[in-house]
Amino acid sequence: MATLLPPPKRQKVYHGVPEPEPEAPKPTRNILVQFVSEDDGSVLAPAVNLPADVSREGLEVLVNRLTKSDEPVPFSFHVDCPENVNAAPGPTRIVISKSIQSDILNHPIHADSFTEEDVFVVRCSPQSVFRVRPATRCSASLSGHSSPILCASFSPTGALLATGSGDATARLWDLNTETPSHTLVGHKGWVLCVEWEAMERLLATGGHDGHVRLWDPKAGKPVGDAMKGHTKWVTSLCWEPIHLNSKSPRIASSSKDGTVRVWSTLTRKVEYTLGGHIASVNVVKWGGGGTGGFGLKRGVLYTASSDRTVRVWDAEGGRQLHVLKDHAHWVTTLTLNTDFVLRTGPFDHTGKRPANDEEAQQLALKRYTDVLATTPELLVTGSDDHTLFLWSLFPSSVPSSDIAVSQGKLKPITRLTGHQRQISHVAFSPDGRWAASSSWDSSIRLWEGRTGKYVATLRGHVGAVYRLAWSADGRMLVSASKDATVKIWDLKTYKLKVDLSGHTDEVYCVDFVADKVVSGGRDKHLKIPGYSIGLRRYFQLSRLLPGL
Repeated sequence: MATLLPPPKRQKVYHGVPEPEPEAPKPTRNILVQFVSEDDGSVLAPAVNLPADVSREGLEVLVNRLTKSDEPVPFSFHVDCPENVNAAPGPTRIVISKSIQSDILNHPIHADSFTEEDVFVVRCSPQSVFRVRPATRCSASLSGHSSPILCASFSPTGALLATGSGDATARLWDLNTETPSHTLVGHKGWVLCVEWEAMERLLATGGHDGHVRLWDPKAGKPVGDAMKGHTKWVTSLCWEPIHLNSKSPRIASSSKDGTVRVWSTLTRKVEYTLGGHIASVNVVKWGGGGTGGFGLKRGVLYTASSDRTVRVWDAEGGRQLHVLKDHAHWVTTLTLNTDFVLRTGPFDHTGKRPANDEEAQQLALKRYTDVLATTPELLVTGSDDHTLFLWSLFPSSVPSSDIAVSQGKLKPITRLTGHQRQISHVAFSPDGRWAASSSWDSSIRLWEGRTGKYVATLRGHVGAVYRLAWSADGRMLVSASKDATVKIWDLKTYKLKVDLSGHTDEVYCVDFVADKVVSGGRDKHLKIPGYSIGLRRYFQLSRLLPGL
């Protein structure tokens, strides 16, 4: 008996129509790519002919081979948008996150601006060799303060946390048990600012009572009596950099009374008072003064005031160096491109602790000079006139860094415009390549840290954005707002990464050190995101169940 063959397979039809033939893959065209360093614009290698669909990871491997790097370096890549006056306002660069084909040639707006004959100038920016984990859940909602939390700050290593509140106390928190380890009682008014010494040996607090106090974070006890001298409340504090003084760094305090006082931590007495301002001094920063050898052995003090000026002082004895008068309203915030390394001193992502003060000073100096290897120490000031200015006051040995001087008056590198209301905060990224500014217009703007060129606007908040903080690797930005939310932004896409909606009222402060985020505000609770179950889900639950 003959074997019966099975019936032929029935042809698949879609609504009575046979299945269409699969489309043949489109041929990928080759393009000419020129890799350029974003730091100084130098050409990294001769132009190469590549398929347009080479992945971003493939471009990274290629650049490392072309530059003959001993160790692979992670890069970010972008192409500047062509200038088009008729185009809608948007980012001024196109980040390559997948490939040149998908991100540039298929771009919804700028695709027609590029042709096959063009040489694609791809700008390469080296990234941190480590990566900070993005938060994925809330590991703690800490209560204890009986009034709104006005300031919060992690220690340089992220091992300790200090907060200041309207209940006239500061608190130190145990991040393992998620409870207060010490309550610091001594101020007679709101605690407006807390600042860690870069070696984590001391904590300084400034209050509405005009006093500055030093605390031993291990014992939770005051170090001597309050340092008195200001006649009005203290607005900010700043420690002397460790690379200048590792044994007994001094501390500077600014006040509503229009003065800045520099205190010795050994005698707890004022060394000198800076009295040039005629209105409230809102911010004080202690910079290193660059590496150009200007005879500034003890660094530089930068002060921003409501008298519309920014003043620069020699920290050796308080001699005034410069007066910057370009703002038209109160100057409320300023930042240095060295802020991160000055704050963290000898501590980096490896977690290594120095054996002694001398080693700590050497490590801190190396980190400081590494940041200034390709740029001078830069300053960005923000004002209630809705603008910011980028300044270079102490040019380093970098040939391209010059000060613009006209008739004896210092001129800024550029004016940063775009915000529609007062500037609330500005912060440089840890590597100094970017600056971010927040405003009462509910937006955040990103700028190139060395040129001041506008990069992108981050929108999502529906209330004034009070504070910003960068991740240690510079890949994420966190913002705190009047709309009771904390948002984490992805700076590869300029989009919202995580929306944290656990607070029930305005969020006044936020900090981001190592891989830890903390936020506090008017609801008297601290929120500390962690990793694991969805962060957004936990914050939503904590809003419904306050005892969670």
